Amino acid sequence: MGEMIDVARSSVQTWQADQMGHMNVQFYMEHATQGLAALGVYLGLGPRYIDAERARLFARDHHVRFLREQRPGAPFTIRAGVLGATDFGLRVYMEMTNTISGDVAATFAADVELMDEDTHEIKPLTLRAKKAVKAIAVELPAHGTPRGLQIYEPRTPPTLKEAETMKLFFTWQGEVQASQCDAQGFLTTRHFMGIVSDSIPNLLGQTRGDDRSQNTKVGGAALEYRFHYHRFPRVGDVLTLRSGLKEVGPKTYTWCHWLFDLETGHAVGTAEAVAIALDLEARKAIPIPEEMRERLEKLVVPGLGV
Repeated sequence: MGEMIDVARSSVQTWQADQMGHMNVQFYMEHATQGLAALGVYLGLGPRYIDAERARLFARDHHVRFLREQRPGAPFTIRAGVLGATDFGLRVYMEMTNTISGDVAATFAADVELMDEDTHEIKPLTLRAKKAVKAIAVELPAHGTPRGLQIYEPRTPPTLKEAETMKLFFTWQGEVQASQCDAQGFLTTRHFMGIVSDSIPNLLGQTRGDDRSQNTKVGGAALEYRFHYHRFPRVGDVLTLRSGLKEVGPKTYTWCHWLFDLETGHAVGTAEAVAIALDLEARKAIPIPEEMRERLEKLVVPGLGV
């Protein structure tokens, strides 16, 4: 086996922190995407290749674990290796660590494909890339394996009509802005995650009656995410999100989010997220109060998944 290589290094900025006081999940995804670009350079799929061939690496599926909070000012490094390769794609592993302590803050396992920049048609990996993979072939460490989620083949993409039939909660809707897109006008992975993150106050308001702007003692945090990218929305597309509760545990609950193109009703992304209630003063997870659990259990929707 080879060794992981450094693909990104930065620090948490104040403007990246959310209402919970830690780096918002969308910025983890942004830095992981930047790391994927640097990995492409190592594989011979960097900017010069992209300019010549109009193709680059895109994630099709992400499994992310958040192991430690990242507060403003924290320095971090992202390292990457390859778990496996096919003729058309890679399974990539990355982990974000504190640059000083080396503690792992987050892990990312992604199914990645080489795609045409403009059409997203899948292209075969180059011989150079296949050879370069051997030096950074790694095994998935225990702290990067699924814990609260099961990884399975994505279901048949849901439709907006199906979501309405299941009476999922309407949690977000908006037009895709140019600032949310890459140079070709496609929504970035950061903003897939950002849409879900922005929906959570509406979701909690509708399911628990919570108003995060009024509650300064108890908040929440994501422990784990699975995101599958079905389609690639463009600037001007209008997207709408439907969310539902998949499972309730002793301390955690699992939400499912289905993101659709409002005009066509087609799914563009599906996600599952394991979350906890967080004591904002002690910065620790707290059990779900029994009264809240009983209310949440009544909201569980069978048949949800990515």
